[in-house]
Amino acid sequence: MSTWPALNDKLLADAAATFNFKLGVPAVLAITKDGSVLFRRTPGREFASDLYELTPDGTVKTLARTSELLQTEERLSDAEKARRERTRTATRGVVDIGVSDDGKTVMVPLGGVFHLIDRASGKRVVVDPKGGAYDPHLSPDGTTIAFVRDGDLWTVAAGCEPKQLTKHPADIEYGVAEFAAQEELGRRRGFWWSPDGKQLAFQRTDARAVDTIYVSDARHPEKPPVPFKYPRAGTNNAVVDLGVINASGGQPKWITWDLSKHGYLASVEWTSGPLTATVLDRDQTEVAVLAFDANGQTKQLLVERDEAWINVNVGVPRWLDDGSGFLWMTEAKGDWVLQLRAPDGTLVRELNTPEFGLRKLVGLDGKFAVVEAHTDPKLQDIYKLPLDGGAPVKLTDGSGVAEGKSKHGVTIIDTQLEKGGRKLVALVGDKRHDVPTARERPSLVPTTVFETVQIGGRTHHVSITRPRTFDKARRYPVILKVYAGPHLTYVQAGRDSYVMDQWYADAGFIVVRSDNRGTPNRGRAWERAMLKDLITVAIEDQSAALQAVGARHAELDLARVGVVGWSFGGYFAAMAVLLRPDLYKAGVAGAPVTDWALYDTAYT
Repeated sequence: MSTWPALNDKLLADAAATFNFKLGVPAVLAITKDGSVLFRRTPGREFASDLYELTPDGTVKTLARTSELLQTEERLSDAEKARRERTRTATRGVVDIGVSDDGKTVMVPLGGVFHLIDRASGKRVVVDPKGGAYDPHLSPDGTTIAFVRDGDLWTVAAGCEPKQLTKHPADIEYGVAEFAAQEELGRRRGFWWSPDGKQLAFQRTDARAVDTIYVSDARHPEKPPVPFKYPRAGTNNAVVDLGVINASGGQPKWITWDLSKHGYLASVEWTSGPLTATVLDRDQTEVAVLAFDANGQTKQLLVERDEAWINVNVGVPRWLDDGSGFLWMTEAKGDWVLQLRAPDGTLVRELNTPEFGLRKLVGLDGKFAVVEAHTDPKLQDIYKLPLDGGAPVKLTDGSGVAEGKSKHGVTIIDTQLEKGGRKLVALVGDKRHDVPTARERPSLVPTTVFETVQIGGRTHHVSITRPRTFDKARRYPVILKVYAGPHLTYVQAGRDSYVMDQWYADAGFIVVRSDNRGTPNRGRAWERAMLKDLITVAIEDQSAALQAVGARHAELDLARVGVVGWSFGGYFAAMAVLLRPDLYKAGVAGAPVTDWALYDTAYT
């Protein structure tokens, strides 16, 4: 009997020390009007981020170091801890910033105060809000910071005392996005400056009918549980609408719409066009885009319906910089199409065909929309789509999974490379600058290969990771590493995402992944196959794909299959060993959903 391979303890230690090799990766926070890129970055094995600037000529400068700004230990409020958990932010120090419209002033919230930094001189001014300050945002002119304290909207400027703008009634909260919006709809903010900085729009939340749960801190059992408003599936949501108030103070002007019909406030934009909101009904089968004028009057710009559900958080609506129209994305033709619409919502033109493989709008570059797209679900490229029609312009070379961000004529491209590694570049006009990284590369290169299998006439993508000491004469037990749920493609071409698959494989397994119907980037019908049944299709497709791979490759011993997953993947792992014990002999379910009735209203 052969001995079991030794585990690679060094790789695990390196992964733990580098937060799974994510520390040191630059994160772009802003693109300024002069074409500079502001980004945060940690050293390779530290969690405290510093703030850097990449100038248009490619020079990198340090704008702020956490060690210089933070004089005492950083203490986060419960609300801020929850916000960072939802955004999966693990680093400390410089996390978020604000930038004035002219790009001259940068605001860094840290250590309970706000640091205003003049980019040209480096001069810093400390602004003290004199108390808790949640979710601060800098005014367009860079002089005033708005924030939330105890459910009310406040402002403060350098050399001035903090000013309370609102006074909420009992059990009502202003300026904070409710749980459903933050967790499921991708909206983190609860207030917005007007383009001229003279007004603020803010969310009004009535959560009195929402269930209260109590969350204990297992690390500090001496502390009392924290009450938390949580809308369990089938229970009441918070009632949400908007108000607008002058930045100098006064009485708010309330904006409302048919809340009984469109109860979810999915997004708000107030940039070059009117104050604009995207709202959804509770079933999430109808979305409307609403514009509000200076008198608080509401105009419906468009409405769209889908018998299954509407996907949001894809970068729209997005007003053009001159306010002459806005961009919208629709799946009405079976896959995403980007539309240019007039200010009144009428369709001007469509900018791509459904066959293009559009996924998300990531910005504007003059007369172009910048988007993420690909017809292969494993890959993603960045394109520019001419606003006046015409052929797409490809900005990337198809070398991996690229994500983008574009503003002020600068396009940021962050690519997880198919050959391994990660590269962040800034396209500034005809120049291409690397954004320097301090990321530590894994000590091994995965052997992962990609294949396709046919199931019921459909093409399914799979990945296979074999031991680096693979012996073709042997048969290996199999691990199905799985997610299987909505909004995540698990078989992607970025090779470093398979490092832990390789660790399992080197321990004596063959690791397989596949993407079933219900996952994104394969068109509307593919994704909606999970409607009202989150597990049946997933089990069928994952099992059939695994069996097809096993039939093709005799080294896979399908009599010894284990399944490993986290979150939805944990739910799948638990259900797989229950529903298909003939195939799955063991399962590891990480953070699984154990009862969908306990999940939130917006997801279920």
